[in-house]
Amino acid sequence: MKKTAVMTDSNSGITPEEGEQAGIYILPMPVIIDGKTYYENVDITEEQFYEKQASGFEVTSSQPSLEALLEMWTKLLEEYEEIVYIPMSSGLSGSCQSAAGFAGEFGGRVQVVDNCRISITQLQSVYDAKKLADQGMSAAAIRGILEKEALDATIYISVDTLEYLKKGGRVTPAAAALGTILHIKPVMTIQGGKLDAYTKVRGTKAAFRAMCKALRHDLETRLKTLHDSGELNLGMAYTHLPPEEVAHWKEEMAKEFPGETILTGHLMMSIGCHTGPGALAMGAVRKK
Repeated sequence: MKKTAVMTDSNSGITPEEGEQAGIYILPMPVIIDGKTYYENVDITEEQFYEKQASGFEVTSSQPSLEALLEMWTKLLEEYEEIVYIPMSSGLSGSCQSAAGFAGEFGGRVQVVDNCRISITQLQSVYDAKKLADQGMSAAAIRGILEKEALDATIYISVDTLEYLKKGGRVTPAAAALGTILHIKPVMTIQGGKLDAYTKVRGTKAAFRAMCKALRHDLETRLKTLHDSGELNLGMAYTHLPPEEVAHWKEEMAKEFPGETILTGHLMMSIGCHTGPGALAMGAVRKK
């Protein structure tokens, strides 16, 4: 029997195909569109999702079903001695707490990691876990390391439109209307797993500059030791941007942070439910 399986959810940005190639198991996150449940990268594509969102369908995110989670664990434990499961941050979804609650039913064979990550930072955690598992480390030990290093990451995110934050109740209709007229772009941050307001600027370029400034400050202060020792990767992620726009922002970020490794990936549909298309994020994360 193999030792430790590494499992995550699709908020990590790892597709089922990428997971299969890397030996990582992916639990698809559900999105609910006009009352019907779809599963990310299983029965709905990114293109279809944003088409429905733009057409005015009611779109919300949801937790994976308990049945799907337990079925996946049970199947994996037929092949592996134990599982380390890395879901999205407990500060952004209840799925982590739910999973942790039921892991106790498996006699310690399932370790649920809450290391305050999502998207690019969560992806790094998953690949770190796989590396440690391949070295023979136990699921409990991997969990301990990932949770100890949970705060060695930072994310900033801007949105192209306030429409979906309004629908989610994060801004009022009046504030959204005024913000649209004035081309206000809110910049939010994820520090320690929770999404908080950071600043507001006018225009996409200003939002990009604000995120670069904030990220640079983190690299020069609380993440300085890790940065100076080469233990950080920088990352950029986005929701439904044209390839040429992605290339443009990646080039601009490389100019702002010359010589850095910059990971690039998608912000997944469960995030897109709240941001809409055109969101852009950047951050840094500790690497193994």
